[in-house]
Amino acid sequence: MQENEILTYAKSWIKEAGEQIKKSFQTTLNIETKSNANDLVTNIDKETEQFFITKINEQFPEHRILGEEGNGDNLEDLGGVVWIIDPIDGTMNFVHQQRNFAISIGIYEDGVGKIGLIYDVVHDELYHAVKGKGAFFNDLPLKKLNEVSVSEAIIGLNATWVTPNRRIDPLILGTLVRDVRGTRSYGSAAIEIAQVAAGRLDAYITMRLSPWDFAAGLILIEEVGGVSTTLKGEPIQLLQQNSVFISKPGLHKSIVENYLKGKEW
Repeated sequence: MQENEILTYAKSWIKEAGEQIKKSFQTTLNIETKSNANDLVTNIDKETEQFFITKINEQFPEHRILGEEGNGDNLEDLGGVVWIIDPIDGTMNFVHQQRNFAISIGIYEDGVGKIGLIYDVVHDELYHAVKGKGAFFNDLPLKKLNEVSVSEAIIGLNATWVTPNRRIDPLILGTLVRDVRGTRSYGSAAIEIAQVAAGRLDAYITMRLSPWDFAAGLILIEEVGGVSTTLKGEPIQLLQQNSVFISKPGLHKSIVENYLKGKEW
Protein backbone atom coordinates (compact mmCIF):
# COMPACT_ATOMS: atom_id res chain seq x y z
CA MET A 1 0.00 0.00 0.00
CA GLN A 2 1.29 3.46 -0.96
CA GLU A 3 0.21 5.07 2.29
CA ASN A 4 1.43 8.60 1.54
CA GLU A 5 -0.29 8.69 -1.82
CA ILE A 6 -3.55 7.29 -0.46
CA LEU A 7 -3.50 9.67 2.52
CA THR A 8 -2.95 12.68 0.24
CA TYR A 9 -5.96 11.77 -1.89
CA ALA A 10 -8.11 10.89 1.11
CA LYS A 11 -7.41 14.19 2.86
CA SER A 12 -8.17 16.13 -0.31
CA TRP A 13 -11.40 14.25 -0.94
CA ILE A 14 -12.63 14.52 2.64
CA LYS A 15 -12.15 18.29 2.61
CA GLU A 16 -13.88 18.58 -0.77
CA ALA A 17 -16.79 16.49 0.47
CA GLY A 18 -17.01 18.67 3.58
CA GLU A 19 -17.33 21.80 1.45
CA GLN A 20 -20.13 20.20 -0.55
CA ILE A 21 -21.94 19.26 2.65
CA LYS A 22 -21.69 22.80 4.01
CA LYS A 23 -23.16 24.16 0.77
CA SER A 24 -26.15 21.86 1.28
CA PHE A 25 -27.12 23.75 4.45
CA GLN A 26 -29.03 26.23 2.30
CA THR A 27 -31.00 23.52 0.49
CA THR A 28 -34.02 21.45 1.46
CA LEU A 29 -33.04 17.97 2.59
CA ASN A 30 -34.75 14.80 1.47
CA ILE A 31 -34.94 12.92 4.78
CA GLU A 32 -35.81 9.22 5.05
CA THR A 33 -35.79 6.71 7.90
CA LYS A 34 -33.99 3.38 7.93
CA SER A 35 -34.27 0.85 10.79
CA ASN A 36 -36.47 3.09 12.96
CA ALA A 37 -37.89 6.61 13.17
CA ASN A 38 -34.68 7.94 14.71
CA ASP A 39 -32.35 6.26 12.20
CA LEU A 40 -32.17 8.97 9.56
CA VAL A 41 -30.59 9.19 6.14
CA THR A 42 -30.61 12.15 3.78
CA ASN A 43 -29.89 12.68 0.12
CA ILE A 44 -26.62 14.31 1.24
CA ASP A 45 -25.51 11.10 3.01
CA LYS A 46 -26.10 9.18 -0.22
CA GLU A 47 -24.51 11.79 -2.48
CA THR A 48 -21.44 12.09 -0.26
CA GLU A 49 -20.91 8.33 -0.20
CA GLN A 50 -21.24 8.20 -3.98
CA PHE A 51 -18.70 11.03 -4.26
CA PHE A 52 -16.11 8.93 -2.43
CA ILE A 53 -16.96 5.78 -4.38
CA THR A 54 -16.48 7.60 -7.67
CA LYS A 55 -13.15 9.11 -6.58
CA ILE A 56 -11.80 5.82 -5.21
CA ASN A 57 -12.87 3.81 -8.25
CA GLU A 58 -11.20 6.31 -10.56
CA GLN A 59 -7.90 6.52 -8.67
CA PHE A 60 -7.67 3.08 -7.02
CA PRO A 61 -9.87 0.70 -9.04
CA GLU A 62 -8.44 -2.37 -7.29
CA HIS A 63 -9.59 -1.12 -3.85
CA ARG A 64 -12.91 -2.19 -2.36
CA ILE A 65 -15.43 -0.06 -0.46
CA LEU A 66 -17.78 -0.70 2.46
CA GLY A 67 -20.16 2.23 2.88
CA GLU A 68 -23.00 2.86 5.32
CA GLU A 69 -25.53 3.62 2.62
CA GLY A 70 -24.83 0.40 0.73
CA ASN A 71 -23.49 1.87 -2.50
CA GLY A 72 -20.09 0.18 -2.25
CA ASP A 73 -19.13 -3.48 -2.49
CA ASN A 74 -20.85 -6.42 -0.82
CA LEU A 75 -17.99 -7.59 1.38
CA GLU A 76 -17.64 -10.93 3.11
CA ASP A 77 -13.95 -10.49 3.95
CA LEU A 78 -11.34 -7.74 4.30
CA GLY A 79 -8.81 -9.04 1.81
CA GLY A 80 -6.85 -6.43 -0.11
CA VAL A 81 -7.36 -2.70 0.49
CA VAL A 82 -10.79 -1.79 1.84
CA TRP A 83 -12.16 1.70 2.49
CA ILE A 84 -14.82 1.72 5.23
CA ILE A 85 -16.79 4.94 4.92
CA ASP A 86 -19.45 6.78 6.89
CA PRO A 87 -20.36 9.81 4.74
CA ILE A 88 -22.14 11.56 7.61
CA ASP A 89 -21.72 10.11 11.09
CA GLY A 90 -24.29 11.88 13.23
CA THR A 91 -27.04 12.35 10.66
CA MET A 92 -29.56 13.38 13.33
CA ASN A 93 -27.22 16.20 14.36
CA PHE A 94 -26.74 17.10 10.70
CA VAL A 95 -30.51 17.35 10.21
CA HIS A 96 -31.36 19.14 13.45
CA GLN A 97 -28.25 21.21 14.23
CA GLN A 98 -26.11 21.43 11.09
CA ARG A 99 -23.11 20.67 13.29
CA ASN A 100 -21.62 17.90 15.47
CA PHE A 101 -21.34 15.38 12.63
CA ALA A 102 -18.31 13.96 10.85
CA ILE A 103 -17.07 12.13 7.79
CA SER A 104 -15.30 8.95 8.84
CA ILE A 105 -12.96 6.88 6.66
CA GLY A 106 -10.97 3.84 7.76
CA ILE A 107 -8.61 2.25 5.23
CA TYR A 108 -7.62 -1.35 5.90
CA GLU A 109 -5.23 -3.76 4.18
CA ASP A 110 -5.95 -7.45 4.71
CA GLY A 111 -7.90 -6.56 7.85
CA VAL A 112 -5.21 -4.33 9.38
CA GLY A 113 -6.02 -0.67 9.93
CA LYS A 114 -3.58 1.48 7.97
CA ILE A 115 -5.12 4.97 7.66
CA GLY A 116 -7.94 6.60 9.61
CA LEU A 117 -9.56 9.99 9.03
CA ILE A 118 -12.35 11.70 10.97
CA TYR A 119 -13.39 15.14 9.76
CA ASP A 120 -15.60 17.35 11.91
CA VAL A 121 -16.93 19.33 8.96
CA VAL A 122 -18.41 22.43 10.57
CA HIS A 123 -15.51 23.00 12.96
CA ASP A 124 -12.98 22.17 10.21
CA GLU A 125 -11.20 19.71 12.50
CA LEU A 126 -9.45 16.82 10.78
CA TYR A 127 -8.11 13.93 12.82
CA HIS A 128 -5.98 11.41 10.98
CA ALA A 129 -3.65 8.54 11.74
CA VAL A 130 -1.28 6.30 9.83
CA LYS A 131 -0.34 2.97 11.37
CA GLY A 132 3.03 3.23 13.09
CA LYS A 133 3.36 6.95 12.36
CA GLY A 134 1.12 8.49 15.00
CA ALA A 135 -2.18 10.38 15.08
CA PHE A 136 -2.76 14.03 14.29
CA PHE A 137 -5.26 16.82 14.86
CA ASN A 138 -5.13 19.31 11.98
CA ASP A 139 -1.60 17.98 11.30
CA LEU A 140 -0.47 18.60 14.89
CA PRO A 141 0.73 15.39 16.59
CA LEU A 142 -1.53 13.96 19.27
CA LYS A 143 0.18 12.87 22.47
CA LYS A 144 0.10 9.36 23.86
CA LEU A 145 -2.78 8.93 26.30
CA ASN A 146 -2.10 9.04 30.03
CA GLU A 147 -3.77 6.86 32.62
CA VAL A 148 -6.62 8.28 34.68
CA SER A 149 -8.69 6.94 37.57
CA VAL A 150 -12.42 6.21 37.35
CA SER A 151 -13.20 9.04 39.78
CA GLU A 152 -11.40 11.56 37.54
CA ALA A 153 -12.72 10.25 34.22
CA ILE A 154 -15.14 11.88 31.80
CA ILE A 155 -16.78 9.28 29.57
CA GLY A 156 -18.85 9.50 26.41
CA LEU A 157 -22.13 7.69 27.02
CA ASN A 158 -25.64 8.01 25.63
CA ALA A 159 -28.35 8.22 28.30
CA THR A 160 -30.18 5.38 26.55
CA TRP A 161 -27.88 2.87 28.25
CA VAL A 162 -28.64 4.05 31.80
CA THR A 163 -32.42 4.00 31.28
CA PRO A 164 -34.63 0.95 30.56
CA ASN A 165 -33.58 -0.52 27.20
CA ARG A 166 -33.43 -3.85 25.35
CA ARG A 167 -29.67 -4.39 25.44
CA ILE A 168 -28.24 -3.89 28.91
CA ASP A 169 -29.36 -3.64 32.52
CA PRO A 170 -29.21 0.13 33.09
CA LEU A 171 -27.84 -0.42 36.60
CA ILE A 172 -24.56 -1.73 35.17
CA LEU A 173 -23.53 1.50 33.48
CA GLY A 174 -25.59 3.57 35.92
CA THR A 175 -23.20 2.54 38.67
CA LEU A 176 -20.26 3.62 36.53
CA VAL A 177 -21.92 6.97 35.77
CA ARG A 178 -22.27 7.66 39.49
CA ASP A 179 -18.59 6.97 40.06
CA VAL A 180 -17.00 8.95 37.21
CA ARG A 181 -16.41 12.69 37.23
CA GLY A 182 -18.83 13.31 34.37
CA THR A 183 -20.43 12.08 31.14
CA ARG A 184 -20.90 13.61 27.69
CA SER A 185 -22.87 12.64 24.59
CA TYR A 186 -22.14 14.24 21.23
CA GLY A 187 -24.40 12.14 19.02
CA SER A 188 -21.60 11.06 16.69
CA ALA A 189 -19.55 7.96 17.45
CA ALA A 190 -16.72 9.13 15.19
CA ILE A 191 -16.45 12.46 17.00
CA GLU A 192 -16.59 10.81 20.42
CA ILE A 193 -13.85 8.33 19.51
CA ALA A 194 -11.77 11.21 18.13
CA GLN A 195 -12.30 13.05 21.43
CA VAL A 196 -10.84 10.06 23.28
CA ALA A 197 -7.87 9.98 20.89
CA ALA A 198 -7.28 13.69 21.56
CA GLY A 199 -7.52 13.20 25.34
CA ARG A 200 -10.67 15.32 25.70
CA LEU A 201 -12.71 12.30 26.74
CA ASP A 202 -11.27 9.47 28.79
CA ALA A 203 -13.53 6.71 27.46
CA TYR A 204 -16.44 6.03 25.14
CA ILE A 205 -19.04 3.30 25.64
CA THR A 206 -21.93 2.21 23.47
CA MET A 207 -23.91 -0.98 23.01
CA ARG A 208 -24.12 -1.14 19.23
CA LEU A 209 -22.06 0.33 16.41
CA SER A 210 -21.56 -0.68 12.79
CA PRO A 211 -18.13 -0.94 11.11
CA TRP A 212 -18.32 2.48 9.43
CA ASP A 213 -18.96 4.08 12.84
CA PHE A 214 -15.68 2.91 14.35
CA ALA A 215 -13.35 1.83 11.52
CA ALA A 216 -11.40 5.10 11.38
CA GLY A 217 -11.48 5.67 15.12
CA LEU A 218 -9.86 2.33 15.96
CA ILE A 219 -6.79 3.34 13.97
CA LEU A 220 -6.57 6.71 15.76
CA ILE A 221 -6.91 5.09 19.17
CA GLU A 222 -4.21 2.50 18.50
CA GLU A 223 -1.75 5.22 17.50
CA VAL A 224 -2.17 7.11 20.79
CA GLY A 225 -1.94 4.02 22.99
CA GLY A 226 -5.62 3.61 23.82
CA VAL A 227 -7.56 0.37 24.14
CA SER A 228 -10.48 -0.70 21.94
CA THR A 229 -12.64 -3.77 22.69
CA THR A 230 -16.25 -4.82 23.03
CA LEU A 231 -17.83 -4.37 26.46
CA LYS A 232 -16.90 -7.99 27.16
CA GLY A 233 -13.26 -7.13 26.52
CA GLU A 234 -13.20 -9.08 23.24
CA PRO A 235 -11.73 -7.92 19.92
CA ILE A 236 -13.99 -5.72 17.82
CA GLN A 237 -15.15 -7.42 14.61
CA LEU A 238 -14.85 -5.21 11.54
CA LEU A 239 -17.62 -6.71 9.43
CA GLN A 240 -20.43 -6.76 11.98
CA GLN A 241 -22.12 -4.71 14.67
CA ASN A 242 -20.39 -4.62 18.05
CA SER A 243 -20.67 -3.14 21.47
CA VAL A 244 -17.72 -0.76 21.74
CA PHE A 245 -15.59 0.28 24.70
CA ILE A 246 -12.73 2.65 23.89
CA SER A 247 -10.61 4.05 26.67
CA LYS A 248 -7.34 5.33 27.96
CA PRO A 249 -5.01 2.57 29.17
CA GLY A 250 -5.44 1.55 32.79
CA LEU A 251 -8.93 3.02 32.93
CA HIS A 252 -10.10 0.36 30.47
CA LYS A 253 -8.89 -2.48 32.68
CA SER A 254 -10.34 -0.86 35.80
CA ILE A 255 -13.81 -0.43 34.28
CA VAL A 256 -13.88 -3.95 32.83
CA GLU A 257 -12.86 -5.57 36.11
CA ASN A 258 -14.98 -3.44 38.45
CA TYR A 259 -18.12 -2.73 36.41
CA LEU A 260 -18.45 -5.00 33.37
CA LYS A 261 -16.86 -8.35 34.15
CA GLY A 262 -19.35 -11.19 34.57
CA LYS A 263 -22.34 -9.05 33.58
CA GLU A 264 -24.90 -10.20 31.00
CA TRP A 265 -26.26 -8.21 28.05
